[in-house]
Amino acid sequence: MSGRVARALLSGLTLFFSAGPCAAAEGGDPVTTPLGWFFRFLNFVILVGVPVYLLWRKAPAFFARRRHVILAAMSEAGRLKEEAEQRLRDAEEKLAGLAAEVEHLREAARREAEAEAARILQLARDEVQRIERAAYAESQAAERAARLELKGLAARLAVARAEAAIRQQADSQVQSQLFDAFVESLARSVH
Repeated sequence: MSGRVARALLSGLTLFFSAGPCAAAEGGDPVTTPLGWFFRFLNFVILVGVPVYLLWRKAPAFFARRRHVILAAMSEAGRLKEEAEQRLRDAEEKLAGLAAEVEHLREAARREAEAEAARILQLARDEVQRIERAAYAESQAAERAARLELKGLAARLAVARAEAAIRQQADSQVQSQLFDAFVESLARSVH
């Protein structure tokens, strides 16, 4: 503390401790005496002056620290705001790129779907052709089998008709000649 403040404090304490006996000796109202007014003033100085003095001495440093803290917080807030705005710009760019990428993926999926549909259609056509060839080959085989069976049936019918015609035309003499010719051919084959 400075010397003036120490002297003022010392004189104030001296008056404070000496005022009580002086007021009691006079026998009057201690508040209305000049010493009472002095103590009122001293009380006012202590209650108002000390806080004002402390504010005058300590407040600038306190407010300077607060100012630095607030400025640092504002600077940090500005930096965070700029960083957030950069992130927002990056996100918007990605979003714009995402829309183009989604469109590209849709186009690729459409092309792949068209290619797959064409491939399935070609496989179906190939399968239809294979089935048609198999059906044609089967019908040809069935036709050949039917022709062979028909030829066999026609041959059996022809033999049966010829046999029936021969039986009708052949009489006993022809039968006897045929029998004799058969026996002779047997005899020749035996010898």
